[in-house]
Amino acid sequence: MDASGVEGGVSDDTLLGGRVLLRQPVRGYRAAIDPVFLAAAVPAEAGQSVLDVGCGVGAAALCLAARVPGCRVSGIEVQAPLAALARDNAERNGLAGRVVVVTGNLLDPPPRLAPGSFHHVMTNPPFLAADRADLPPDAGKALANVEGGADLAAWMRFCVNMLRPKGTLTVVHRADRLDELLAALRGKVGGVSVVPLWPKAGRPAKRIVLRARKGVSSPLELTAGLVLHQADGAYTPGAEAVLRDGRGLDEAIAPAP
Repeated sequence: MDASGVEGGVSDDTLLGGRVLLRQPVRGYRAAIDPVFLAAAVPAEAGQSVLDVGCGVGAAALCLAARVPGCRVSGIEVQAPLAALARDNAERNGLAGRVVVVTGNLLDPPPRLAPGSFHHVMTNPPFLAADRADLPPDAGKALANVEGGADLAAWMRFCVNMLRPKGTLTVVHRADRLDELLAALRGKVGGVSVVPLWPKAGRPAKRIVLRARKGVSSPLELTAGLVLHQADGAYTPGAEAVLRDGRGLDEAIAPAP
C-alpha cells in the first residue's frame, strides 16, 4: 500500500484524449470505456445537477464535467479509498468546485444527498448478479463488478428516488441483463430509450445505454446504436468521437449531413 492508501498502489492515466487526468488503482477494477460512454449519454446542461451512483474514482463524473461546463456533479461511492481518489482526481483536474464525492452506501445514503433533488442521475452498476458470479479474488474488484447487499432493483430504486420529477436516468449495463433492468424500472419511469453498443459490425451488442425519465409515460424506444470497433480492432470514428474528442453519444451516433 502506498501513500494513496490503495492496496497495490495507483497509476496515472488519462481519458478524453488527455483532457481528463485519472488516478486509479493498479489492481482491481479499472475504468475503461463504460464510464466514458455513460457520461457521454447524459443530457445535462450548464447549471444542472447530476448524481453519479457508484462513482468509483470519478471517471464518469469528470468526463461529464469536462464535456458540459457549468454542470454540477455529485458522486456517491461505498469504497472509501476510491472515493478519496475521486476527490483527488477532481482537484487534479481543476474541478473540485463542480465535482463533489461522498463516501456512502446507497442502502443508507448520507443525509446531504436529498431525494428528488437532481436533474439527472447516472450509474454504471455492478454488472453481475451475486448468485450468478464467481467473485474475483480482489475485494475491490468484487465490489465493483458483483452486486452485494444492493441488487439491481435496489440500485434502480435509489437512482429514481434521487431524481426530480421529469429528471433523467442514464444507465450503462450488460445487454444480457436488459430484461432485468427494465423490470427493475417498470412503473417508476417512462420515455425509456435503449442504445445498443456493438463491439463490431454484425456482432451482438454486449453493452447497452438506457435512458429514461421520471414521471413521464412515453413508450419505450429502441434507438440507433453505435459500432465500437472496426474490423482491424481500431475504434470507429463514432467511438473515437466519444472516447477521444469528448462528444455526446447522440452527436456521435447522428449520421453525417
